Amino acid sequence: MGGPRVFPGRYTAELGADGMVVVLIGMRFNHWWRVDKWLFVMLAMFRSLRHLADRDEGLLANYTFLGGRTTLMVQYWRSMDELQKFASNPDAPHLAAWRRYVRRIGNDGSVGAYHEAYQVRPGGTDVVYVNMPAFGLAGATAPVKVDAGRNTARQRVSYGTPEPPPASRASEHTESGV
Repeated sequence: MGGPRVFPGRYTAELGADGMVVVLIGMRFNHWWRVDKWLFVMLAMFRSLRHLADRDEGLLANYTFLGGRTTLMVQYWRSMDELQKFASNPDAPHLAAWRRYVRRIGNDGSVGAYHEAYQVRPGGTDVVYVNMPAFGLAGATAPVKVDAGRNTARQRVSYGTPEPPPASRASEHTESGV
C-alpha cells in the first residue's frame, strides 16, 4: 500500500558539524468547552506551519501529534538563530498569534501553551530507527544505514566528533625530566 517509504533494517541519522535545534511546542485545552478561547490558538499553529512550508526559514521537519487535551509538535530547526528570527518576525504569523494569546488568554487558565528548545550538537545524541520511514532526526536530515562504526549507542554518540588528542608525551616523564 501507499505511505512513506520504509527503510528496512537499522538506520541512524547524522547531525552535521553544526548540529541543530529540537523544539517541542504545543498547547493544552484546560477548558476544552471554551472553543472561543482555544480555536484561534490551534488555527495559528497551523497557519505558522503553512507559512514555514512555503519558505526556507530554518524549519527542517515538523511532526504534529494530537491526543487528549494536549497537542505536541516536534520540530527540527537548522539553528537557534533561525528559530528566534522566525519567532520574532513581525511578517511571520507566530508573533501576532503570540501577542493575541497574551491579550485574550493571559493567565486565565483556559488554554495552556508551551515550548522547549534544545541545541543538539554532535557527540550528544543517539538515534536509531528499525524498519521505519525517515522520521525524527532522520526525517529532518537523512537516514544513514547503521554500519560497523555506528553499531552501538556509544559509537553513534561519538560518531563524527573529533578524536581526543593523544596523551602528551611530556606527561609520561617524571618531574625531573627523565
